[in-house]
Amino acid sequence: MRRTLPFLASPLLLLGCSLDDLPELVIPINVDYDQEMRELVEDISSYAKGINRNFIVVPQNGIELVTTTTTITGPVDEGYLNAIDGIAQEAVFFGFANVDQPTRTSESRRLQTYLDLAKDNNNVILVTDFAQIEKNIEDSYDANQDSNYISFSADQVTLNNIPPYPLEPFNVNSREIDRLDAARNFLSLTNTSLYSTPQEFVDALSETDFDLLIIDFFFNGEPYTEEQIEQLKVKRNGNRRLLMAYVNIGEAQDNRDYWQPSWPTNPPSWLLEAVPGEPGNYYVEYWKEGWQDIIYGNNDSYIYRIVDAGFDGAYMDSIDVFGYFDSLSTVEEGQ
Repeated sequence: MRRTLPFLASPLLLLGCSLDDLPELVIPINVDYDQEMRELVEDISSYAKGINRNFIVVPQNGIELVTTTTTITGPVDEGYLNAIDGIAQEAVFFGFANVDQPTRTSESRRLQTYLDLAKDNNNVILVTDFAQIEKNIEDSYDANQDSNYISFSADQVTLNNIPPYPLEPFNVNSREIDRLDAARNFLSLTNTSLYSTPQEFVDALSETDFDLLIIDFFFNGEPYTEEQIEQLKVKRNGNRRLLMAYVNIGEAQDNRDYWQPSWPTNPPSWLLEAVPGEPGNYYVEYWKEGWQDIIYGNNDSYIYRIVDAGFDGAYMDSIDVFGYFDSLSTVEEGQ
């Protein structure tokens, strides 16, 4: 999911409740939000790899966590980078502001600086740009290849389709793909709204030769069957590819099976206000045990079920939410 992270406190809009219905939002300023997110990613990785040592862990965005200070000049956080297999980033070359709009040079260079620090630590870099015009799509793929990034040019920010151009995946190949650094291209299709059934979706993706597929763990709340998972892990040319499941670890979503009907009126202590512009998404205190129990660490957790279902890895979103809490704590301190 692509979004612009707000850096100002927003009204409390939890599931339509009025401001008076909710307790006053108190932001603890003694929490190291950056480090808490690093540790969450590291703990998820340790847990998942403890079940399957070959399980792939890739956080998306929030690439400032690459350094211990979250600044370009800070020391590289080797513990964080060693815990993950790659880093994903959106709109490095196209689409930071709008589809088909080149990302401004200063921002592109800033993003590349962090990405290159990770790449130098042997992390695979996955970039999703957003472009529809054929020349921009070609320029995106070329720029990413020149930077030794694996890329996907999406024509919709909703990530709900297989782009019609190019007809074959960029750098299409017939190799067996059994590890992340062997992939030469990928498809991110996490919104299944254009497909009527899980099998229709699975069949459509099976007719592609992408080396890596990133899909949601569910189809409209319905898990994929073991046979469908295995079908997705085979390219059209008959060779093996990787399959990763999308999971949002920094925000709660009301269309997930963990969401409880009682939360609108009796929310858990870690559940906060709605994310502006993202209906159904809510900020969470991701460092709290209650939220983390939903994500990993037990047989009912999201990560356990992803591993158990046969996915090759987890593609983790909303890593950059630490910036929201950093901004709020700065406001609190300044008052």
